[in-house]
Amino acid sequence: MKPTKLTALLKIKYPIIQAPMFLVSNTTMVIEAMKSGIAGCIPALNYRTLNELRAAIKELKAAKVKGGSFGFNLIVNKSNLKYKDQLQVICEEGADFIITSLGNPKETILEAHKKNIKVFCDVVDLKFAKKVEELGADAIIAVNNLAGGHRGDTSPEVLISNLVENCTIPIISAGGVGCKSELEEMLSYGAEGVSIGSPFIASLEAEITNEYKQACVTYSANDIVVTERISGTPCTVINTPYVQKIGTKQTWLESVLNKNKRLKKWVKMIRFSIGMRATENAAKKATYKTVWVAGPSISHTKEILPVKKIVERLVN
Repeated sequence: MKPTKLTALLKIKYPIIQAPMFLVSNTTMVIEAMKSGIAGCIPALNYRTLNELRAAIKELKAAKVKGGSFGFNLIVNKSNLKYKDQLQVICEEGADFIITSLGNPKETILEAHKKNIKVFCDVVDLKFAKKVEELGADAIIAVNNLAGGHRGDTSPEVLISNLVENCTIPIISAGGVGCKSELEEMLSYGAEGVSIGSPFIASLEAEITNEYKQACVTYSANDIVVTERISGTPCTVINTPYVQKIGTKQTWLESVLNKNKRLKKWVKMIRFSIGMRATENAAKKATYKTVWVAGPSISHTKEILPVKKIVERLVN
């Protein structure tokens, strides 16, 4: 596989980021990713306390190998009350990169660059891509309509081509990659690398229930639906019987309150809190309330494997 701007930026062997996944990503997964020649990323929100986050960074720094790279994902809008403290800890301890989501990355870019930490920003369209480029982002994460979790509305080909044509910093595609041919397809559109999440859910190193992992083996792209019942923002989940029972649309009350400019922010924060508790319960323990976040690329997941073997499947 040829070097790209992403491999040069992060000094990695393959142009792949193991995407940050709420509740799923952990240091063991990222360490195995680094050993396999790719980058790994963990949501800062996976750690309940700043001390836990600080300990995770120290563990990753101690385990870092040549050809691997690690970073953290920050939710940079007002729904994340821990954002500023998390940013401070990451900058104090150090990391190779930060991925920002759901907000204005200006402060993150400014503070991270003081510590020589790269900043990649999630975007779903050209408008926001140009904004983060102007703010000094090092690369753009182009979240397309095949991404797991919070996805975009545009196909990979159209989104990547549009961003490559109109932006000067590297474009990293997020969504729709579960095998080498799909990875090569994204690169052919002009992407300098890919961010891959769902295929790593069914890894031995993921500290989630076997039921969640097995669901990624059993279900396929046809079983992925978009729901508004988790974070208030459209999110892809496996269409389990419980998801079918509760429906995928916001309630009539949420719909009304979301139209109120003064109340909308608080409604979203409450919905986010309720939804995250539901997904945490489903991921970490047996429950009939199965809300499992995943993307259509689980179609290529045929068995539960070590991270190393999943990377080999993606690059060989």
